[in-house]
Amino acid sequence: MKSKITLELSDLKAMGAAAEAEALKHGWAVSIAIVDDGGHLLWFARLDGAAPVSSFIAPAKARTSAIGRRESKVYEDMINSTRPAFLSAPTLDGMLEGGLPIMKDGQCLGAIGVSGVKSSEDAQIARAGLAAIGL
Repeated sequence: MKSKITLELSDLKAMGAAAEAEALKHGWAVSIAIVDDGGHLLWFARLDGAAPVSSFIAPAKARTSAIGRRESKVYEDMINSTRPAFLSAPTLDGMLEGGLPIMKDGQCLGAIGVSGVKSSEDAQIARAGLAAIGL
């Protein structure tokens, strides 16, 4: 039997606080979601002024990244370049940049997803969250 690394509440709080701080530093109104390795929501925040739709998109980006074990941008790039048929992939509904897997020792622990500003800025906020736990 193998051991499995999991996220703890302290990890979620640290990632959420760092992502929120990055967004606030730039004056970006976003939603931030953190999910486990199965895409189940563990932590969520919708910052003041964030568009209501971002509360759907951020968790979708995180879920897509977690169950796909890769950045959600990979899917966006694939669809935009060579495989538009990938839009029909089941259960993947956040195929836009801004979702990052939380990887440690080759295991996916979950993902963080951000929505509300330019996709590259969403990813910047998500990276700040990962950095808070040394990833």
